[in-house]
Amino acid sequence: MQMKLSQSDIQLLKLMQQDASLTTAELADKIGLSQSPCWRRINSIEQAGLIKKKVALLDSDQLGMEVVVFASINLLNHGGQSLEAFERRVVELPEVVECYTMTGSIDYMLKIITKNIQHYEVFVRTHLAQIDGIREIHSNMAVTRIKNTTELPLDTQLA
Repeated sequence: MQMKLSQSDIQLLKLMQQDASLTTAELADKIGLSQSPCWRRINSIEQAGLIKKKVALLDSDQLGMEVVVFASINLLNHGGQSLEAFERRVVELPEVVECYTMTGSIDYMLKIITKNIQHYEVFVRTHLAQIDGIREIHSNMAVTRIKNTTELPLDTQLA
């Protein structure tokens, strides 16, 4: 069952998405609550499982990981074992930062981050293309990052 969120809960979630390092006192001040009720709301939200984890978002460019590739994958077979085998292998590849099953003409969409184009080629040849059951891989290189966020659109979805 989905937790019923108040406007204060939504404000808290928005603030925490923007900066998870804010203290309870800072969050309380920003949304106009005292610290104890704010802490209770955060605790309820966490207990409901709405916050998966708190992490640091790293700057991939500053770390020298400048190539973002969206690779569409089609498999030879679509039986349960083929899908599960592919998925087990993909989750083990650290370069794959996101993987989705898709509807339409492709089976999977992967978001892959590598140091450079040469590293991507080595990754495909030595890891991705070695996964049994792949029929085809189509790679699309990102050129310019226009928007990259982890923030969910709470105002438009929970109103």
